[in-house]
Amino acid sequence: TQNLSPCRFYLHPEMSNDLVGTHPPGAHSLVAVSVGYFIEDFVDMLCNQKLHQSWELLFHHSVVIICFGIAVLLHQYVGFALVALLVEINSIFLHLRQILLMANLVHTACYRLNSLINLGTYVVFRIATLAWMTRWLFLNRHNVPPATYAVGTVGMAIMTPMNIVLFYRLLRSDFLK
Repeated sequence: TQNLSPCRFYLHPEMSNDLVGTHPPGAHSLVAVSVGYFIEDFVDMLCNQKLHQSWELLFHHSVVIICFGIAVLLHQYVGFALVALLVEINSIFLHLRQILLMANLVHTACYRLNSLINLGTYVVFRIATLAWMTRWLFLNRHNVPPATYAVGTVGMAIMTPMNIVLFYRLLRSDFLK
């Protein structure tokens, strides 16, 4: 359970004061493994999907690989990367939604329940987390070197609109038919 990001903040509250240099044991490895996952998924999509189907995710993965890669290489911003990993909690329900769609189970109670949980976790773990990260980055700009600040700002400027568009698509598809 210690590898789950929310538990890390509960067990290591000092990270809430320093997301640049403070991180608990194992956090660096968690972020490094996450980089590996995003690289593997990127390569898999390149090899097995048409570009017009996967360009948004390829772009997303590129941004994450760069930002998390900086944290792994510098051994800094690991706490910030852990906050970013909170976003992935919602991925469970996004993937389950995709599986239910592929199984043609759209008109089931399971799909409907997942849609509600998916939207709720989307707001909490994607929208709210990205807003908090953007706020943190802005408020701590004086503590972050200009190049790293630029990468973080560009990353947030890319991720936030992408996630808002995806939220709208989910809302339209599952609730506004």
